[in-house]
Amino acid sequence: MEHIVYLALGSNMANRLANLKNAVSQLAPLMNVKKESPVYETPPWGFKDQSAFLNQVVMAESCLKPETLLGHLKRLERSLGRVESFQNGPRLIDLDILFFDDLILDSPALVIPHTRLHRRAFVLVPLNDIAPDHIHPLLDKPVSELLLDVDRININLYEGK
Repeated sequence: MEHIVYLALGSNMANRLANLKNAVSQLAPLMNVKKESPVYETPPWGFKDQSAFLNQVVMAESCLKPETLLGHLKRLERSLGRVESFQNGPRLIDLDILFFDDLILDSPALVIPHTRLHRRAFVLVPLNDIAPDHIHPLLDKPVSELLLDVDRININLYEGK
């Protein structure tokens, strides 16, 4: 069975744009990317003393179950060069599951929808580009409405190469 999955991608180390492009290209064959948002340059969130991020959201189809998908994404992060550090620290690549169909899951390993997505402009702005009408299954609001409640002032379309 095919599932519709929304993923957030972020990078603030080395060639940030190449990191995002490599991650998207390597989601296959276990995921079929259907939509990609534009890339945004965003200030760091949480730990402020680090470089700006590039962020993007993709919509993909996958037959993987949620926990298997999480394992796939973590392996992909490591294969792309991510080294674990501290929470909200610099990252070569970060891949997070935002939504998985309309599933609500709260397990020790995985929470879906992503617990903080409705508070993060760096996620909501690109998500709104590709899925403004997608309903958050816990908050029962579309992404476009969630976006109204966050500060978007430093979220800028990335113009770099």
